Amino acid sequence: MKGPQFWIALYGIVRKEIVRFLDGWPQTLLPSAITTVLYFLVFGEVMGPKIGAMQGVPYTVFITPGLVMLAVITNAYSNVVSSFYSARFNRSIEEMLVSPMPNPLIISGYMIGGVARAFIVGVVVIFISLWFSGFHMRHWFLALILIVLCSMLFSLAGFMNGIFARKFDDLVIVPTFILTPLIYLGGVFFNVADLPRNWQFVAYINPVHYLIDAFRYALLGVSASESITVALIGIILFIVGLFTANLILMNRGVGLKT
Repeated sequence: MKGPQFWIALYGIVRKEIVRFLDGWPQTLLPSAITTVLYFLVFGEVMGPKIGAMQGVPYTVFITPGLVMLAVITNAYSNVVSSFYSARFNRSIEEMLVSPMPNPLIISGYMIGGVARAFIVGVVVIFISLWFSGFHMRHWFLALILIVLCSMLFSLAGFMNGIFARKFDDLVIVPTFILTPLIYLGGVFFNVADLPRNWQFVAYINPVHYLIDAFRYALLGVSASESITVALIGIILFIVGLFTANLILMNRGVGLKT
């Protein structure tokens, strides 16, 4: 596939993905906005004054980065896993496989679609957070980079789940039993240093904790980690690893051949 054809094919996949989630915005974009408002009302307005400051900032401000990451991660993952499995289920993926489109292009198209949805939701949640907490963003460029990188990471994770899923019920196993616990134990609503020692160990081996902590530094300028650079390098390595793993699975026809 030549250069212009490559970009036309990539544009076609990305456009299809964006149109897909924009057409169903009440199910794809609106729930995260409503959930964020509820979190701020319950944890910020009701519990926040009783908890007080955390890591030197008001509790309502402290939970803001975690809520943004929560929305970004879940939307990036769910968009790709549902879309790719649907393409397998209705066998439209076969049209892509028999076309001249290379597998890296197909993976990139779905990934960019997941990034687009997560980015839109992330921006919406940030504006809602500004309404409730009125925080001042310290490092906006780093915040944008982290949103994009985390969206890429969990879009690729969703793609892998879409490859291995055998039925629609398989699409919720990873988000329910793995992703959600990792997010909530990552320090969305609390400072990991305040946990009992045994649970601190669990939190510190949780990679999502470092994503949330890096984003908290980008938004608020506070961090429990020693190096944000290490977190960024870790995210990039995971992205490369997941992309490579998905490419190997597609080249072998795992979940695609019947």
